[in-house]
Amino acid sequence: MSLLETLRSAFRGITTNKLRSVLTLLGVMIGVAAVILLLAVGNGSAQQINALITQLGTNTLTVRAGGGFGFSGGSGGSAASDTSTKKLTLDVADRLSHAGLGHVKAVVPQVDTSLTVSSTSVSESDVSLIGTTPDYFTVTTAKVGSGSAFTTADVTSAAKVAVIGSTIATKLFPTGSALGQTISVDGSTFTVVGILASQSDNGLSDANSVVVAPISRVQRSYTGFGAISTMTVEATSSADVPAAQGEVEVMLDQLLAYDPTTATGNAPYTITDQSQLLQTAAASAQSFTVLLGAVAAISLLVGGIGVTNVMLVTVTERTREIGIRKALGATRAAILGQFLVEAATLTLLGGVLGVIAALIGAGFTINGTKPVVLGYSVPLALGVSVAIGVFFGVYPAARAAAMRPIQALRSI
Repeated sequence: MSLLETLRSAFRGITTNKLRSVLTLLGVMIGVAAVILLLAVGNGSAQQINALITQLGTNTLTVRAGGGFGFSGGSGGSAASDTSTKKLTLDVADRLSHAGLGHVKAVVPQVDTSLTVSSTSVSESDVSLIGTTPDYFTVTTAKVGSGSAFTTADVTSAAKVAVIGSTIATKLFPTGSALGQTISVDGSTFTVVGILASQSDNGLSDANSVVVAPISRVQRSYTGFGAISTMTVEATSSADVPAAQGEVEVMLDQLLAYDPTTATGNAPYTITDQSQLLQTAAASAQSFTVLLGAVAAISLLVGGIGVTNVMLVTVTERTREIGIRKALGATRAAILGQFLVEAATLTLLGGVLGVIAALIGAGFTINGTKPVVLGYSVPLALGVSVAIGVFFGVYPAARAAAMRPIQALRSI
């Protein structure tokens, strides 16, 4: 029996019971589409996270305030008490910035709080208020889209000026430009001198719904002159980040009178660079993608079990045909090949339809994530679908090939 005749026989078998074949195709199609699409969602999510972290700058370090610390040994209480009060302050940031560190380009202090911001007609609660310096707009991803940033003179005079995000600008002034307008931040009036360019959503908070003002004004009016929230340190280049981190650590230890060799408890600060975040994000995204692929593979396995069921029913229904063909001289291999080809054809067609469905689905945004189809997932899913057809078709095909002609003819 030629290959062409085997294929024709397989197609005749598939079209004999169209509804059953369509349902089998649907099961395989859903499994294949799920594998490709869920892997695409995982990949798209990973790329989105990596892009957001990269936007923070691969040449920056983030210094955050840590817990208090004390010293082991020594004269005891008073020394530990003095050093435990050491915190990151605006003065520490200023001294760090002017320390002449060879691999540090800029130091940007920052204080944060959330307050109610309003215009004459609209009010928004829990808006992020950031107090910082003009370097914030060059070191971070927050860039001024229209208007201008506040100046060093504004920081010196604690001027009531602000640069606001595009979202809050639209909400507070829906019918006109926010530039030059005044806003109320928890009762204090600020003049809008700039509007930030739109930024990508980081999934945690709306980066476009912020108010950025001189750090001196924010401290004077809202947070007090105690500890600052963070410092963003810009290295001279991406390659100099490790060296810059070492310099910052040594300088901060001196400024905060902290000796890591004798201190007990937590350090007064922590330093994070974006490469660490990228590595963590990459590992998490890979685990997430593998998990999604495993879940999708289960649905493909269920589709394969459906193929087995259909082929077993087909063998039972076509007992007469098998007996006649064997009586006419059909070999065991010919019968086995016919049913294997039929099962493989069913799953291949289901796989092709699944690929088409997945590619269409990848054109949509799913839960805020744009799926990115992995190049290997399409041939992998197709290959697995055919392999499933062959694997799950072996038992029904072997059962058909093992029938003795006399037994098959007796069942007529």
